[in-house]
Order: sequence, then C-alpha cells, then structure tokens
Amino acid sequence: MNLFVGASAAGRAAIALLALWLSPASASERDRLDQIDFPIRTVTVIVPFAKGGPTDTVARIITAEMAKTLGQPIEIENMLGAGGTLAATRAAHATPDGHTLIVGHMGTHGSAVALFPKLGYRPDKDFEPVALLTEMPVLLLARKHFPPKTVQEFAAFVKSHTDNINVAHAGFGSVSYASCLLLNRLLNVDPTGVPFSGTGPALQALIEGQVDYMCDQIVNAVPALRAGKVKAYVIASSERDAAVPDVPTAREAGLPGFQVGAWTGLFAPRGTPGPIIAKLNAAVSRALDQSELRARLTDLGGIVPRPEQRSPVVLAQVVQDEISRWGDVAKGVAP
Repeated sequence: MNLFVGASAAGRAAIALLALWLSPASASERDRLDQIDFPIRTVTVIVPFAKGGPTDTVARIITAEMAKTLGQPIEIENMLGAGGTLAATRAAHATPDGHTLIVGHMGTHGSAVALFPKLGYRPDKDFEPVALLTEMPVLLLARKHFPPKTVQEFAAFVKSHTDNINVAHAGFGSVSYASCLLLNRLLNVDPTGVPFSGTGPALQALIEGQVDYMCDQIVNAVPALRAGKVKAYVIASSERDAAVPDVPTAREAGLPGFQVGAWTGLFAPRGTPGPIIAKLNAAVSRALDQSELRARLTDLGGIVPRPEQRSPVVLAQVVQDEISRWGDVAKGVAP
C-alpha cells in the first residue's frame, strides 16, 4: 500500500523529511530540521470554538509544549461561528508560511462537507495536514435530573416527548451536532436543537438544566461527570474508557450503530512548505511523547495517537474517510 497516495507535494516532502529526522542515523538531518528559519514570530493557532471546550482544551495543552520546542510563543485564537467553518475558511486563506494554523476536527474537516453545500473551503484540498493530535470518544449526556435511567428508557422517553425535548450542540456542523444527528436518526426522533458558541457553553447549560441532553467529547465531559453534575448513558465507542469505566459502550447499550470517533488534528494552509510541515509535525510528536502531557489527556479520556499515527498522510486519510462517512449520515439535512 502506497501511503503517499492523496498527499500533497508539501505533505510528501514533509513525510520524507520527517522520516529522515526520526531515523537514529540521521543526526545531520535533525540538525537541518532544527536550523530551518521557522518560526520567526508568534504562531497563531485558530480554535474554531469557544474557550473551555474540548477542542480548545486539547489545543492549549499541546501547543504549550510545542512552543518550547519551536522557540516562539503560540497564541490561541478562538474564532466562533457556523460550526467552526468560519474559522476554517479563514485558516484556509491564511498566508502559507506556518505562522497561522488551525485545530480541525470531525466537524470542520469531515461532516461540514455534507452539511454546508456552499462551504468556503475544501478540507481535503485547501490544507496541509500536520498531525493527528487526539482521538476522543463521544458521550451521550443528559441533565442530572433527566428521568430515563438507561439508553432504552432514554429512547422511549425522547420518542414520547419529542415536542418538549431539546438537545444542545455547538453549532450546525460541529462534532456535537453531527454526533447527535447520528443518534437521533438511529432513534428516529427529532427534538428541538439549541445551538451554542461551543460545547463549553452547551455543557454549562446542561449542568444548569436549561437543556435536556447533548453529545459531547469525553475530554469536555469528564470533570462534570465526576462531579455528578450530569449523567452519561453511553459512550459511542467499541470499548469502554478508563476515564468513565461505568459508562457502557454503544453495543453494550443496544445501539451498535452509534459509533463516533471524534478527533482533533493540526492543519496548515495549502502550500505551506514541506520542511515547515515537518518541523511542526516533529514538535507535535515531541509534545505527545511527554509523559505529563499524555497523562493529562488520558485522565480526561483522550486517546493519544501512537507515533505511527501522527504523520501528515495519516491525518489526510482520516479526513477523506470522514468526508465519505458523513456524506451518507447528513443526507437531507440543511442549515
């Protein structure tokens, strides 16, 4: 299998240079990578949602460590709107010099293609993938005093009270929106959607009892769950997660079709030079190898990619797979 299929010229150059840099016998290549005149100023990493949400949390944890390697500050810019697609559009048209990046995910670089007919960018064409940052299972959450106790009771309750039930999400096209879109179609229910500027604000509304349920990435949900502020019915994964060991898998709960592999990845604008992509990728990988950082992400329920999963070509394939998958799920849905 040719792993370079589908990668851009910059991406192929990045992969080749990175492979040399990682080789035990390539001290000169490592020196060469370190000597690349990048970055020369503060790097801006755009996060397409509000501060405090799962994407923002992951971005801040990893970029803080990357900044140490790169030798320049990394500034997080939270840009809200249209399920993250406004931020992605801006990032796609930024100067391709590595100083403006974006943390994309299943929504901005997957389901958005099907959900937004006039999307202002092409996730698989207008970006240079840098590296997969995390994988994050999705949880079906409800307010603390929501009556159902099991998934089966949840399904029956929502079906019989559809007109009076609402579901929170972080905007049309977001991970939380797409995940609950899949869930609601599996259950054949159509509750009222309540959009927020991010899953941070959406989760807070759930905690306060202003909304009934939501689908949220585990990194965002774990603190509220541990504090008993919300309840979880199921994890949209084939395996239980050590961060929430008592939450059953979708198959265990009788919803085998509810499988959502949320993820975050770092992207640069198309045309960013290969050596810069390689240097950014190396900084991500070095950050993910830090034991304290890994422990922080794992404690929140995040899954840290293995070294072989961190290449630009792997992230490019993830994007392609997500675009194909959500094209079927989102048929007939309009913003």
